[in-house]
Amino acid sequence: GSSGSEEEARPAAAEAAAAQRREERLRKFRELHMKRNEARRLNHQEVVEEDKRLKLPANWEAKKARLEWELKVEEKKKECAARGEDYERVKLLEISAEDAERWERKKKRKNPDLGFSDYAAAQLRQYQRLTRQIKPDLEQYEKLKEQYGEALYPTSDSLLHGTHVPSKEGVDRMVADLEKQIEKREKYSRRRPYNDDADIDYINERNAKFNKKAERFYGKYTAEIKQNLERGTAV
Repeated sequence: GSSGSEEEARPAAAEAAAAQRREERLRKFRELHMKRNEARRLNHQEVVEEDKRLKLPANWEAKKARLEWELKVEEKKKECAARGEDYERVKLLEISAEDAERWERKKKRKNPDLGFSDYAAAQLRQYQRLTRQIKPDLEQYEKLKEQYGEALYPTSDSLLHGTHVPSKEGVDRMVADLEKQIEKREKYSRRRPYNDDADIDYINERNAKFNKKAERFYGKYTAEIKQNLERGTAV
């Protein structure tokens, strides 16, 4: 009787062990399935982030770092003002003499005036000068960042038209800047006084401007030829 009960117990124990192994395999399979889904999700997220980074302007990281640095400076200024301290004095106390000297040398090297080379270089220099004058409203920038989040940084797929309405203060600031540029340009483009003793080597105003430009660039090469022609000794 005992041997019969043992024989009946063996298949039951084997079946229980098989069920346990099957459950263990299913559990491992579910874990692998969850890990695969998680890896797929992270991979997709990384692809999306990389696509965003590739669509951003080439100097975006530098601009973002610059804005973050300016925000820190503004916070530091507010802290100094609250304590009744001079920010410039506090800043100088935190800078070593070696760093100050290095920054001064860098400032002198930055954007040196090389004179007029061509109109493209002059236009670039004018653009850099105007952009350096722009003082961003960092408080407004923080409000927009909270309001729009990632949408504040457009990509090539972003729809920009009609999504932003400039403030009245921003429009007034732009108009004032344009009027200042126009006023400065008028001073440089005023008519120069006419010289009665100068040689007449032009047929109209446009030709006179062309001749002056040609003289400025090629005068040193043609001076001897002109002198020979005036003396009548040219071959």
